[in-house]
Amino acid sequence: MVMEKAWSFGLVLLWFSTLSCYLVNAADDKNGGFGASFIFGDSLVDAGNNNYLPTLSRANIPPNGIDFKASGGNPTGRYTNGRTIGDIVGEELGVPNYAVPYLAPNSTGKAILYGVNYASGGGGIMNATGRIFVNRLGLDIQIDFFNNTRKQFDKLLGSSKAKDYISKRSIFSVTIGANDFLNNYLLPVLSIGARISETPDDFVDDMINHLSDQLTRLYKLDARKFVIGNVGPIGCIPYQKTINQLNENECVDLANKLAMQYNGRLKELLTELNGKLKGAIFVHANVYDLVMELITNYAKYGFTTASEACCGNGGQYAGIIPCGPTSSMCQDRDKHVFWDPYHPSEAANLIIARQLLDGSTKYISPVNLKQLRNL
Repeated sequence: MVMEKAWSFGLVLLWFSTLSCYLVNAADDKNGGFGASFIFGDSLVDAGNNNYLPTLSRANIPPNGIDFKASGGNPTGRYTNGRTIGDIVGEELGVPNYAVPYLAPNSTGKAILYGVNYASGGGGIMNATGRIFVNRLGLDIQIDFFNNTRKQFDKLLGSSKAKDYISKRSIFSVTIGANDFLNNYLLPVLSIGARISETPDDFVDDMINHLSDQLTRLYKLDARKFVIGNVGPIGCIPYQKTINQLNENECVDLANKLAMQYNGRLKELLTELNGKLKGAIFVHANVYDLVMELITNYAKYGFTTASEACCGNGGQYAGIIPCGPTSSMCQDRDKHVFWDPYHPSEAANLIIARQLLDGSTKYISPVNLKQLRNL
């Protein structure tokens, strides 16, 4: 009887070991040795997490996703007409499937081997950010969720293979910070008290200190390859231009100055973490200059406007009411830098993503994403 139990237990161990090898090898075969794409951030890279939250910030309504081929043009919760930057980067790095939204019912089992998306529209570095939307996932909560995923990887692959898969072959991208200004520090009316009690310097300090702790948490969960996007020129989005009644070539000075102030501190932080956290590499994605280049020289890239939202309503640049079924929508979607009052079109996302994948240190440093994958 004891022999039978030992034999049965041995078979179970053999089966589990074989399954673990199969899962890792299957991933290797399909994406050339690249592991998973773990995506953290806000609506710029949300792939549908907010669909599963009682929130005022959602994009699972048409015509969002009208050019997203994987869904047949149906909305998925992506805040654009097609793919996000995260989708495009994953494709180009060789991931066979889009990173599954963490809150989606199918974010279990083998599906997570190719990556998980934790991003949430309205989310920010600070926990108070986005409270106007009622519910959203801030970066602290997103990292809590990754902690759960990390445990799932141990169960799927075994602790040793899981650690190798995550630390050596997977990439962690973080696209966050814009909402901390737009839907926190600069929020009309509601933020007046905060701005009286906290200077811009103090607020940016809080953001950087909090982000440092958050990235260190990910490092302790075996993340090693990071790409961190800075905040884009938020003073130039159609929403800001519309509510401030600006001319086409004007941007809101305060919003852009705050973004640049944060961006300077972010670059310093990533240099510091590269020296402090052994074995980690933090790549700086200069989204601000990339998007500003598109806005300033839009005609050079085949766009007809960098001011007017393709889908939206209200004001000179259709920049007040978010994209939805009753919105006006342009027909030449690939000719607009902005899809809606806040978010780039897929055409703009493609240009941004390609620079991050193959570009020079002007936009992505110290290495680009294809080089990071191969480290």
